[in-house]
Amino acid sequence: MRIAAILVAAGSGSRFGGALPKQFSPIAGKPVIRWAAEALTSHATLLQPVGDPALIAQALTGLAHLPCVPGGVTRQESVYAGLEALEEWAPDVVLVHDAARPCVPADLVPALLSALQHHEGAIPAVPVADTLKRGEAGVIAATVPRENLFRAQTPQAFAFDTLLALHRAGPHPGATDDAWLLEQAGLKVALVAGSDRNIKLTYQEDFGRLEQSLATFVPRVGTGFDVHVLKPGRDLFLCGVKLEHDLGLDGHSDADVGIHALCDAIYGALAEGDIGRHFPPTEATWKDADSARFLRHAAGRIAARGGVLANADITLICERPKITPHAPAMIARLAELIGADASRISVKATTSERLGFTGRGEGIAAQAAVCILLP
Repeated sequence: MRIAAILVAAGSGSRFGGALPKQFSPIAGKPVIRWAAEALTSHATLLQPVGDPALIAQALTGLAHLPCVPGGVTRQESVYAGLEALEEWAPDVVLVHDAARPCVPADLVPALLSALQHHEGAIPAVPVADTLKRGEAGVIAATVPRENLFRAQTPQAFAFDTLLALHRAGPHPGATDDAWLLEQAGLKVALVAGSDRNIKLTYQEDFGRLEQSLATFVPRVGTGFDVHVLKPGRDLFLCGVKLEHDLGLDGHSDADVGIHALCDAIYGALAEGDIGRHFPPTEATWKDADSARFLRHAAGRIAARGGVLANADITLICERPKITPHAPAMIARLAELIGADASRISVKATTSERLGFTGRGEGIAAQAAVCILLP
């Protein structure tokens, strides 16, 4: 049996607001439409997106799908465009799914396909649990019985030839979903148990519920260590703050050991190497560079992976200068560079009891530990 899926992504999302249509907004590190597409591709051999080709191509990079077709003014026009594009592939079954529904339960599509063995269409539906009121002029006009009432969801499943024929017989200005077409034609549509997790992103407040459903975060811990020698004629930068001192740290960049250790901890938690991999000391570009650039890059890698910095702990190891008076400024600067709340950042200092190179004042060392939550 050849199964195709139409991913309807042509809506403007006017009720949602925002710079992008809601289906392209990121949730838990991925665009909403990608969550929906990945859920469909585990069941369908053909994925037909409908909507803005450029936005869809970017959101579905690396995911196998048919060439995108532009959507229509209405949802029904968009579905029809997808059906016509699929005709040459001659699928047996078509799933029609809203790109704004990213949480498709794993057992839903098999249940729909099972129902299609006895019906021309099947949809997921959830019984209405709330009391329903019909309002007029701002007051209750009547209480509507909720018995046998259901909330329809997607994906909806149909025999492909049946749905295509009904669309071609259109237009259908009163259609709110594709099951309506079968109802009007006198065909039985099966109701399959839907799920309250199958949320459609419609309003901004839906974001929180979807994030809770999609974002299963795993903690990742990383550590970092760095050391630089002290020498005259160099400015001293520690954790992004310039300190007045008679010596500065020597290195290819500004040699900020605090930031370097923190970057290494972040890259380590992400399993993305170390600071030298991203900013090789052999490249002249980074000569005397402000280490803030390195930390912004590391923070950007957290964001690119859909992660969140849970906390960072930096320890500076030196005899002098005294770090404690500068710790609040260091914490504020690191929080600014990472884009995290200062309450998640710790900067402290210790000495080596005058032992070793730090004890002799020959250099400063730093170690850092971070916890990052990744989806």
